[in-house]
Amino acid sequence: MQLPLREKIAGEIVLSESPGKTMRKWREELHISQTELARHMRVSPSVISDYEAGRRTSPGIKTIHRLVDAFLEIDVRSGRRLSRRFEAYDDVIPALRDWPVGMRASDFLRKIEGKLLTSGLNSRRLVNGYTVIDSIKAITTLDANDYLKIYGTTSERALLFTGVKYGRSPMIAVKAHPLKPAMVVYVQPESVDELAVKLAELENILLARTELPQDELIQRLERLG
Repeated sequence: MQLPLREKIAGEIVLSESPGKTMRKWREELHISQTELARHMRVSPSVISDYEAGRRTSPGIKTIHRLVDAFLEIDVRSGRRLSRRFEAYDDVIPALRDWPVGMRASDFLRKIEGKLLTSGLNSRRLVNGYTVIDSIKAITTLDANDYLKIYGTTSERALLFTGVKYGRSPMIAVKAHPLKPAMVVYVQPESVDELAVKLAELENILLARTELPQDELIQRLERLG
């Protein structure tokens, strides 16, 4: 289960290597200007601009608290647009995390009892985070712009798809998108079509499978990084 929205926003800013960029990401999610945000926080627009551009040191806990409060106040006034979308994504994307330090793909697979299906690709490449995706709900819920959100702050991550039968559809979707993950993992698939493996190799994407149940998988993922 993902964190509540307040904790998620605050946590992303605190843990980010570029807090200002993360602040800007959430501001843009709300479609508000620096001026409007500054008004809610009772600071000058230049303060927001300086934080987002990295001209100020990382914001302290009190500043982040005020920032998140302002985000959520604005969201309420706009009809909880962001909150409602976040709640919908909680089912589609039950787990997502970026790491400050990457992990070798081979080490990542050992942690989740994964079996590599592709051959001839570099399993020592770094994975910098993960996203668990319910493939069926993603098809019925996400639009083209929403797919950007599964990549967090980096595309060099593992996308772990649940609800997979043969694996064609997820790889076709990944192939069609301009951003490419480092790795795709199918969670308890019925079987994996050879076409999915071929597409992964053509796109230089590691493809693997794991037989761990989703709950146990997420528990192991949360202990990484």
